[in-house]
Amino acid sequence: MEDEPITEHERLQIEQIMELEAEELEVEEVDDDDLSDDDDYRGSAGTSASGDYTYDTSLVALHSYLGDVEDTHNRLASLDGGAVLTLPLFYLEGVVLFPEATLPLRVIFPNFIAGVERAMRQVDAPYTIGVVRVYRDPNNGRIKFSTTGTTAEIRQYKRLDDGSVNILARGQQRFRLRRRWIDVEGSLCGEVHIIQEDIPLRTPRDVCGKVAPLRNSQASRIVQMTPLNDSDVMSDGSFESKLSLTERRLHQYALASSRTSDVYDESISSDDEKFERNFDYQSERSTSSEFNRKNGDDSPIIGKRPFSNKVGWGRRHSMSQLRDVPRAFWPNWVYRMYDSYSLARKLADRWKQVVKAPSMDSLVMKPDLLSFHIASKMPISESARQELLEIDGTSYRLRREIELLESFDKMRCKTCQTLVAKRSDMLVMSSDGPLGAYANPHGFVHEVMTLIKTNGIAVAGRPVKEFSWFPGYAWSIAECIACGMQMGWYFSATHKKMRPQAFWGIRSSQVVDETL
Repeated sequence: MEDEPITEHERLQIEQIMELEAEELEVEEVDDDDLSDDDDYRGSAGTSASGDYTYDTSLVALHSYLGDVEDTHNRLASLDGGAVLTLPLFYLEGVVLFPEATLPLRVIFPNFIAGVERAMRQVDAPYTIGVVRVYRDPNNGRIKFSTTGTTAEIRQYKRLDDGSVNILARGQQRFRLRRRWIDVEGSLCGEVHIIQEDIPLRTPRDVCGKVAPLRNSQASRIVQMTPLNDSDVMSDGSFESKLSLTERRLHQYALASSRTSDVYDESISSDDEKFERNFDYQSERSTSSEFNRKNGDDSPIIGKRPFSNKVGWGRRHSMSQLRDVPRAFWPNWVYRMYDSYSLARKLADRWKQVVKAPSMDSLVMKPDLLSFHIASKMPISESARQELLEIDGTSYRLRREIELLESFDKMRCKTCQTLVAKRSDMLVMSSDGPLGAYANPHGFVHEVMTLIKTNGIAVAGRPVKEFSWFPGYAWSIAECIACGMQMGWYFSATHKKMRPQAFWGIRSSQVVDETL
């Protein structure tokens, strides 16, 4: 098959890489004050009036340090959820692969090369490998395999003269690792069970219907709701017709409670305030239960529950608002807690506030893909990201990601707990985001988060231009001052007008998170 012609955009990017690599290495000492204003060069390229130019982050996503790799022209349709098959396994320490994420590989070890060869010729899942994270048990130091991994499709491939292989793969689907073994050719194989992903949840239309107006509106503090009889419910044609008598009573009781939640939901921005309101309602419920017992009635109160006696409640909310309550078993805000599309919108907005780039707005209507994209780019520890990979259910994963974005604040050295960076130190140097996977010449893959500044980390050795993950930057080893552990690398510009002049790449496997 003849080589496909490259596009004009790709040609310009290749030329820019060649120009950057041809520059003479000029490492300058840069004051922290010059690097503090990082918002000017987050994720964009351009030339300023002074002649300085900001970095083109799209260059990093090309992984040009791997050299020329050829497209395999293979695009496998998704495997059936629940399918069980055998795949060659790549076990990577410090790496958590998610669906749709890019995985560069420099394959030099014989067992991995054998695994690649097996993947290229297998019939049921051609060009597909399984990727699982391995880690050391903190108690005894033994290597352990994670039980949840991701299939990866080999998209680009190049065999070198020395027998090694350079690969660009893309994550496809999650799986559970059932068992593993080494075949006669020396490659590690595993029996994997493809996970059936759920369909993103959306609040049913039925919960947005309206009930009959509340009939007793004479008092602002005591509100009475007319109970529905069996014929009313059955003739309604809604989901209530499928409920038992007890469930319908509970449903009506939930409608009464929704008056104290939905009418203030839009005006309250804090989840804490909603919790306080709900707590007040629970207190009222206890009072109502006591009221029931005194009247010899053990059934849920319908139309008898005393309303809140808080002073000023009736002044803030008119009775006309109370008449328009949702026709649902639970209040609307409860449904929205598990509405994948509402959660996706909240997560994309939070990402924009905390990380800034790349924008996730285009994925809001695809909550399942958004949850994987965010997880693959979130600059947190590998253990926290493995936790996200293992979560079943899009809405649960989205909720956890929102919690992490709102809470994670500081990063510490995993070995000695020295504070090395804060959330505000994040810097986006790749179009893939502030965290990405990169392969070194020795066959190891590192997940690296980029930071504009760090604390307690020193540079060791001279800068090296060869095999740099960031074209136009030379790398030096960065070590923790307190314990001497290698934390990652320091990248310095090879051109004096490049902005930023320097930044840090810290391994996610060498940090632990500290929440707010």
